Amino acid sequence: MRGSGTESGGGLRCGAMSRRRLLTLSTGAALALAGLEARGTDARRVDGPVAKTGASFDAAPSGAAVGKAGVASASGVLAANVNESLDMIDYAELAAVSAGWIRGFYLMSKADQGDPATQSGMAKLLQAASDGYGTVLSTKFQYSDAAIPVPGTAAMDTALARFDKVLAAVLDKVDILTVGNEPFYETRPVDRTTSLINDFYEALARHAVQYRNTHFGTDCKTAIYMGALNGLEDPANQNAQTKRWMTFAAGNADIAGVDIHPHVAGIDAAQKYIDFVLPYLRADQKFLATEFSLIKLWKQHMSDPVDPSFTSAYGTPAGTPVWQVIHNAANKPFTEQKWNDFLLSNTWFANHKTFITNEMARLRDTGKLAVAGYGITQGAPIPDFGPDSSPWVLNSVFCPYVCQIGTGGLPGRDRTWAASFRDAQ
Repeated sequence: MRGSGTESGGGLRCGAMSRRRLLTLSTGAALALAGLEARGTDARRVDGPVAKTGASFDAAPSGAAVGKAGVASASGVLAANVNESLDMIDYAELAAVSAGWIRGFYLMSKADQGDPATQSGMAKLLQAASDGYGTVLSTKFQYSDAAIPVPGTAAMDTALARFDKVLAAVLDKVDILTVGNEPFYETRPVDRTTSLINDFYEALARHAVQYRNTHFGTDCKTAIYMGALNGLEDPANQNAQTKRWMTFAAGNADIAGVDIHPHVAGIDAAQKYIDFVLPYLRADQKFLATEFSLIKLWKQHMSDPVDPSFTSAYGTPAGTPVWQVIHNAANKPFTEQKWNDFLLSNTWFANHKTFITNEMARLRDTGKLAVAGYGITQGAPIPDFGPDSSPWVLNSVFCPYVCQIGTGGLPGRDRTWAASFRDAQ
């Protein structure tokens, strides 16, 4: 049922993991994913990717058997998004929220440092894929401070050489690869408002398709999507470039669909993304939403005074602004209880506590969602958090840099998002 406007209250199916898929998992991952009879045991944080303690949860993660044909038809999946922090993939955390899918992105310039497959973060993602997790990898071509390469130039040759290294490392291993991460944010304004951005990414997409077909053939499991569109709630961003983006994807039979990143101030704004992309998609295409959040809403409230119920309970001076409380937690981590009391004391947060539930309902109601992704953990410390900082931490399921160790020996978590994430599997 479609979610309400306020958050107060075809293919592989999302649901219990099949016995056939469980049998394909490594022993460690199978324990982490299928410990249904171990309910109640602690989930312990581990340094490596596989939880060794038999971490448990109450419902199996979403997904179904993944064969060599890939997951172009994966339907309604909610993945744990680690963004660029592939090193922070943690099987115990995934098990604690019933996640069977992982999404992250790779900064393409890192390919200059050697074989991406041997770099620690990418190695963790590839190991997770080998262990039976569904995997989505976005490729981040960063040109916000440099001219976007023009096909046929030396700069384009450099971009393609980097891409070849990544393609060699991940094709037929990850389930979904996106060409680009957030292209319209990762290029200069002068480039993203002309055909230059389309020329570059279309060339990359054709190259990826040709590389896959040449080296892996038609049975390669990896589906190729075009990277994410942002800011579509603003009519100015539904322009010649984004319309050409959609037209190109729809016109290329080897492209499985497109990605969207609805980071918005409200669920109705997120709906504008769906309304824009759906009319372009072919009958056999789907879309991704590998990032989504209410970050723009949270940012509006950073200078609000925190609620008196929190200040009186924890001895915080009356009138302390929200950003200062986050700053305090980042420099002297709160207990999990205190962090959650802080979050829910803010009505602008509490009134939207069913956002994940409602947004996933809207995405799934289209019948065209392949995989969505929600942030599972903080990527880095934020000791200098200030009034103008982006409060990404308010989206995270686990909050290792503002919370002390919490339930089951795992980092403290946002209980609102953790429960919603599990329930949405």
